[in-house]
Amino acid sequence: MRKIAQRHLGKVVAGAAIAVAGTAAMVAVTLPGAAGADDSGGTKGAGRTSQGAGQEQGAAQPGVVEQAPAEGDKGKGRDPLTDDELKRVEQIALNRQLFSSSENVEGDRGPQRIGADLAEPEADELDNPNAPRRADVRFYDYKDDTLVTKTVNLDTGKVEQTDTQRDVQPPISHDEMVEAAQLLIAEPLGAGLKADYKDATGKQLTSPDQLMLNSMVYRATSGAQPAVLADCGKHRCVRLFPKVKNGPWIDSRDLVIDLSARKVGKLG
Repeated sequence: MRKIAQRHLGKVVAGAAIAVAGTAAMVAVTLPGAAGADDSGGTKGAGRTSQGAGQEQGAAQPGVVEQAPAEGDKGKGRDPLTDDELKRVEQIALNRQLFSSSENVEGDRGPQRIGADLAEPEADELDNPNAPRRADVRFYDYKDDTLVTKTVNLDTGKVEQTDTQRDVQPPISHDEMVEAAQLLIAEPLGAGLKADYKDATGKQLTSPDQLMLNSMVYRATSGAQPAVLADCGKHRCVRLFPKVKNGPWIDSRDLVIDLSARKVGKLG
């Protein structure tokens, strides 16, 4: 059996060796091919295979945007958004026009949900304990690679502002990590990942379900990546830090998945 340390792609290493407990640790990793890594953050979570909703015989069914739910549990002042508030503001922000004109990471209708946070108060509201609570709700539209941020007033239930930006890459969401892992497993460049998983577990790697996933946004840097990754930054690109469930980390830091183009490239 060939030694894992000599494998072309990556090496199964002890968890303590490259354990990536959050963004700060991932950013601290320095590799010859690390140029272009965005330090804006990463997320963590167990992989889950995500299938496009509403598909039958290969054709997407017409989507329906739900009515905004009842208010439910509400936070106060600068308290973080409650679960009820998160659900409510996302459904308020996702109007029919945005839903119909955009695509998510799987190419299905509707933008990719990225997340929502409590918005900063207006300048004249800083000392007002009764100032309205607002939420900034973020979506990524894979149809034209734009980040759409909508500010929702939780008191009135209305969208007060919409901001559309290009070349802006927020941290990768859980669903995007799962899709990136699925693409990597299916690509020839994912052969090393699968071989390392087999060495560690004795089983075949066929699904993101079998991995714990961390991630980091990747941005192209002049001369630091192959041509297939040259649009990273304009495109939504990610480096994965996979871990065998109840097992070791697998080093795949030299691989980048372009989610916008649905391609995988290897850093030199």
